[in-house]
Amino acid sequence: MARLVKSIVSGSTVTGLGETTSTDQLEGRYAVEVATLTDGANISVDLGANQNFTVTLAGNRTLDNPTNIVVGQTGSIFIVQDGTGSRTLSFGSYYDFAGGTAPTLTTAASAVDRIDYVVRTATSIHCVFTANYS
Repeated sequence: MARLVKSIVSGSTVTGLGETTSTDQLEGRYAVEVATLTDGANISVDLGANQNFTVTLAGNRTLDNPTNIVVGQTGSIFIVQDGTGSRTLSFGSYYDFAGGTAPTLTTAASAVDRIDYVVRTATSIHCVFTANYS
């Protein structure tokens, strides 16, 4: 059975942690930010830092296998072409796509594609690719 864990966060510091109880209430709106990844020949993803990410490609790149993987984690990665476009992206071996084939990015300048993922195991991330958001 899954457990919901609560934390008290001040800035970037967790000051309390524990399981929720029957008297706890969720109030207001909740959202996870979209963290910006650093563009480079190899793009690093720290799943312990966030679950949603965006990166703007300024060249042909490789999305490395992520670090701090948590089985069951879900999220999205937005891939944006720079003003030049025609950028490609290769994927680390942990990224699994339907049919066993990595997707081809939309190559128009400023195009946005999205990868939604579910971490199945410590070395298998199931991904769904959606191309050409406008």
